[in-house]
Amino acid sequence: MPIFKCPQKSEPLWKEWDKKAQKNGLRHQVFAVNGDHYVGEWKDNMKHGKGTQVWKKNGAIYEGDWKSGKRDGYGTLSLPDQETGKYKRVYSGWWKGDKKCGYGIQFFGPKEYYEGDWCGNQRSGWGRMYYSNGDIYEGQWRNDKPEGEGMLRLKNGNRYEGNWQRGVKNGSGRFFHLDHGQLFEGFWVDDVAKCGTMIDFGRDEAPQPTQFPIPEVKILDPDGVLEEALAMFKKTEEEGD
Repeated sequence: MPIFKCPQKSEPLWKEWDKKAQKNGLRHQVFAVNGDHYVGEWKDNMKHGKGTQVWKKNGAIYEGDWKSGKRDGYGTLSLPDQETGKYKRVYSGWWKGDKKCGYGIQFFGPKEYYEGDWCGNQRSGWGRMYYSNGDIYEGQWRNDKPEGEGMLRLKNGNRYEGNWQRGVKNGSGRFFHLDHGQLFEGFWVDDVAKCGTMIDFGRDEAPQPTQFPIPEVKILDPDGVLEEALAMFKKTEEEGD
């Protein structure tokens, strides 16, 4: 008696071609329609693992980690220098969901850069900013601006320690005029000192001390003032009884 075997069903050719086209593992250069190209690892047809992406429009290069088609992990972004033609590093640090997130270093110019925390492509958390004019800010950031507690050290050595809002001095703080040997402690509103006290601070070591020292403010008869205050307090208690 003849035995009939059920013939295996063959898949359409397009499914076989699609499987071969799916990118998984390490691949050589893969070009996009717009001219961008990528060399590195893939998973489920998406960039995943280690890889290098080059954008044709501005010549930018990213080398680092990828996850599900986006920059995620540690990586470096570089741009070509218009004058020399060589690549210069713009950002080195951590990414999440194709945005700077975590600790990283951003270069804004030859002598201007930021090192610290990022969130959603913005400086956020604790960080230190080196400005091109020689000033240095170290402290808290929010929405890409100094916000919270922070210290600004000027090029001449003077410094401000205190509160910040929206990138300017706001709240209580202290400004050390080390060039003149003075210390101002008070309250700021939008970078303007509104009230406070000024005292001599390291005046003998200051390079350009003021002509006259600030006189010390003190009570001539502290014991007498204390006795008078106690007497008034006792009188108030007796009248209350």
